[in-house]
Amino acid sequence: MNVAVSCDHAGFPYKAAIIQTIQEMGHSVITLGATSTETDDYPDITEPVARAIQTGQADRAVIICGSGVGVTFTANKFRGVRACICHDTYSAHQGVEHDNLNVLCLGARVIGIETARELVSTFLTAKFSSEERYHRRIEKVETIERRMFK
Repeated sequence: MNVAVSCDHAGFPYKAAIIQTIQEMGHSVITLGATSTETDDYPDITEPVARAIQTGQADRAVIICGSGVGVTFTANKFRGVRACICHDTYSAHQGVEHDNLNVLCLGARVIGIETARELVSTFLTAKFSSEERYHRRIEKVETIERRMFK
């Protein structure tokens, strides 16, 4: 799997550990976002991730900022991107299994690094369910996207 990883200045301290976790799982990493703890803006580090998901360059992505909030609502402005803050393992796997989540957003000021690593592992291990009801729901969301993103 190709996994894009991005962060802003607040998420930068977690970036190397998250990349290491992904690589240890056998996935390829597309490194985006901040290269230091210098101040930057979350929309600027989120858009390249969303574009990577849209074009198929990345299958999934992880974005880390201070709270996870700004990157989540920014990522969800892009058609086909399903991003969510997950600070617990249940949400990290259930979001993929039921909602076909493709971008995991984490808040480095909210959770510790070991929890972040565990969430990334859970997110990348999860598979979208084959149950019809989940596919039906995603199709409804995609219908809304087509209507709203003209």
